[in-house]
Amino acid sequence: MASSSRQRRLASPGQDAQDLGRPAGGGVEGVGDPSPEEAARFSSKAVWPYYWIARVNARYLLRMEELLKQDGLDISRWRVLSSLREHGTLGVSEISEYCILKLNTTTKIVQRMVAEGLVETRSSRSDGRVTEVTLTPQGAQMALRAADAARIVFERSFADFEPSEIAQINGLLKRVFDRLV
Repeated sequence: MASSSRQRRLASPGQDAQDLGRPAGGGVEGVGDPSPEEAARFSSKAVWPYYWIARVNARYLLRMEELLKQDGLDISRWRVLSSLREHGTLGVSEISEYCILKLNTTTKIVQRMVAEGLVETRSSRSDGRVTEVTLTPQGAQMALRAADAARIVFERSFADFEPSEIAQINGLLKRVFDRLV
């Protein structure tokens, strides 16, 4: 079966079709092989949603990097500052989750931010295994400057959008995100 051989090619060593969310016989559970029309549906990148998601994200990050660089920040440190600004004190693993970063990467970023005076760390009072991170006054100031950069990019990219359209985009993207587990 073509789908089964394609599935085996997509699986990494030690991973079978079940690991990819497909039944062992190939295909998507409850769905047979696509018809030629269905297969042609995403043959053009212009109709492939992930093409546009990737392009929007790449351009967004490029614009953000241009503005953040003026304050000596990068995207990762901006995400950490923004998460702490929004949620207050967080554990390193919580920051990792919010910022969509690997835990060891987050730990290195936080250590660098401590050295720069942007954050402080301490052991959690309730669980000594958890390292809590808090903004310093300098970090809070930098978080505001970074938020201003984000506002500029947001206003530039969504200038002629109605609030309901932005809510619709957010809702659709959340639905896609939730299905990619």
